[in-house]
Amino acid sequence: MFADVIVDIQHEKLDKIFQYRIPESMEGKLEPGMEVLVPFGKGNRQIRGYVTGISQTCDYDLSKVKEIIEIPERAMEIEAKLVALAAWMKENYGGTMIQALKTVLPIKQKENAKIKKRLRLLLDEETGRRQLHYYQAKNQKARARLMAALLDDHVLEYELVTKKLNITTPVIRALEEQGVLAVETERVFRTPMKQVEQQAQEITYTPEQRNVISQFRQDYGEGVRCTYLIHGVTGSGKTEVYMEMIHTVVDQGKQAIVLIPEIALTYQTVMRFYRRFGDRVAIMNSRLSAGERYDQMMRAKAGQVDVMIGPRSALFTPFPDLGLIVIDEEHEPTYKSEQTPRYHARETAIQRAKMENASVVLGSATPSMEAMYRARRGEYVLFEMKNRSRMQRMAEVYTVDMREELKNGNRSILSTKLRELMEDRLEKREQIMLFLNRRGYSGFISCRECGHVVKCPHCDVSLSVHRDGKMRCHYCGYEQPKITVCPECGSHYIGEFRAGTQQIEEIVHETFPLARVLRMDMDTTRQKDAHEKILAAFANEEADVLVGTQMIVKGHDFPNVTLVGVLAADMSLYTGDYRSGERTFQLLTQAAGRAGRGERPGEAVIQTYDPSHYAIETAVAQDYEAFYEEEIRYRELMGYPPAEQLLAVFVSGEDEALLEKGCHYLKEYIFRVIRGLSGGRNTCTGKTGAQTELPAAGVIGPASPGIDKIKDVYRRVIYIKAERYELLVGIKDRVEKYIEINSGFDSMRIQFDFNPM
Repeated sequence: MFADVIVDIQHEKLDKIFQYRIPESMEGKLEPGMEVLVPFGKGNRQIRGYVTGISQTCDYDLSKVKEIIEIPERAMEIEAKLVALAAWMKENYGGTMIQALKTVLPIKQKENAKIKKRLRLLLDEETGRRQLHYYQAKNQKARARLMAALLDDHVLEYELVTKKLNITTPVIRALEEQGVLAVETERVFRTPMKQVEQQAQEITYTPEQRNVISQFRQDYGEGVRCTYLIHGVTGSGKTEVYMEMIHTVVDQGKQAIVLIPEIALTYQTVMRFYRRFGDRVAIMNSRLSAGERYDQMMRAKAGQVDVMIGPRSALFTPFPDLGLIVIDEEHEPTYKSEQTPRYHARETAIQRAKMENASVVLGSATPSMEAMYRARRGEYVLFEMKNRSRMQRMAEVYTVDMREELKNGNRSILSTKLRELMEDRLEKREQIMLFLNRRGYSGFISCRECGHVVKCPHCDVSLSVHRDGKMRCHYCGYEQPKITVCPECGSHYIGEFRAGTQQIEEIVHETFPLARVLRMDMDTTRQKDAHEKILAAFANEEADVLVGTQMIVKGHDFPNVTLVGVLAADMSLYTGDYRSGERTFQLLTQAAGRAGRGERPGEAVIQTYDPSHYAIETAVAQDYEAFYEEEIRYRELMGYPPAEQLLAVFVSGEDEALLEKGCHYLKEYIFRVIRGLSGGRNTCTGKTGAQTELPAAGVIGPASPGIDKIKDVYRRVIYIKAERYELLVGIKDRVEKYIEINSGFDSMRIQFDFNPM
């Protein structure tokens, strides 16, 4: 028998199948997905690899085929279904097969099992008493002490005996040999959650919730497996709907995966699932110990778990019979991997569901453009939930034009309107959240007098300021000197907007000395459980004001919060990224959704230098439809996803001149590939009626991907735009082969990113 093995070497040139002979001792034990130790290369050095298949025939000269050395003791095996998913990921996102296999393996090695031991008395009461007298007569104090304890309680915890009764292992072994007691062992799974009683809850669903649940039940019962998009306003009860859908699947003996952004994976969220499904729920997050993570996966594999909740990596839970994948807050950029293969959890979940005959549910108050675009085209089933579950009114949202504040002499980051409302809430003992919109911030230039932002004339994204005094576009490489006077109004109030959460915390302390303030950002949440502690303190009303970055607006439910302040809406609006309008709309809508979730109505204040921007106007009106229509027109006009597909080719190396040369050759080769794949060129009719030739794909760059150099490694990016995703995959395949046969690229690192975030 022979095994197909992928060796654990990241180099593209070794990204192929090698065949090894299976020793007789391993026949019947070896399966696809198992990790093995094999001899490799001229020196036969031992290297790890993964078995991708087993066959009775060999494709190579039998005299040259080497034998597998062993199956490592602590090796983790990948489910065969996940090996197939890894192959799909390699094909669709680039990188090597070994990188894809390691991605679908959330646990890298086996951990020691946690064993619980007990001592059980084997003698009847009378014989036990005689044995006790015998030990006392022989002055065997330790044995007598253990015998007396066992007569009081016939079953004792091993740890209690050794620690509290000070009994040593030889004493226990002696009584075991005499047939007095038996040592029983039981495997205990480490779990990060304390045991929670399952609670039968009577939930009254709104008509909108009932409609979604019944439609899903009907489809599932009829064997229809779809991708569903639930577009539900903040507070519309999407989590209750997910739980009912999961219940439907679990009742049929299947399992469900629930993906939640790490930042929103709070105790509050997880407890709702525990109360519904009891200890048939497992949780996965980055704060778990290696042992806890391993045990969660083993419980899932053994069929002891029905629901796995976690961030992106939980998608690869080895469930025996997967029936449903739920992706909550599907618009979150964290669902896109930043390591090769740069997969997106949404597409990968849909592919896994196809392979396992499962359904996928995507949910968001502000769906991504990609998800809504596909729903509108009929690729997904769209459900809408336009009302809050307890029928509370949506928050009243006010816009404050910070240019007017400047004219009126207010140079503080807190507008007059926000200060007045904060004063009112503090008097009423209601809570406030202040949100600083810093995500993706990259030093754009704006005028505080008129709100003008300096943009690239070719790409319609803001220019980013660099340390060398130049402003650059991160798409096409256009650059110009940094300006000090506004080109629109001539004002000198032009420059980079800089403010941090710490600075805001100090301003709130100065303005309201009696207010209790909590801050939540990367600095205050470094320690384990710090995230939970801050949120718990705020939920228990130990603070009046919570200041933070985007991590405070993700899915949290604080009934006493009646005011939300967004201090700088523009900070994510001009980040040199074509998605900046979408991200701003999502963050502002999510932030406003934190207010008024209890009995009292809520208000939100959005401070901006550009109140007429469509992303801000539609977020204030909480009108997703209007935002989508405006944004999709812009994407179609500029050829950005989802209207067209985008492939970023990241190239990095230590020699800048060689890197520039490599990028030049790559770009030239990409043009040749496009001509070959599109069968020449497409034609399109211009306004004059003349036939104009257009390529099937466009190439932009090479340009700087934001930062030119990190740790002495230079970086460039080439963008390729095409209408069809398959065309980009074809280009990627050929570019990979071109890199493989040209040794000039050996000193460079080349990565592919489809529709980068």
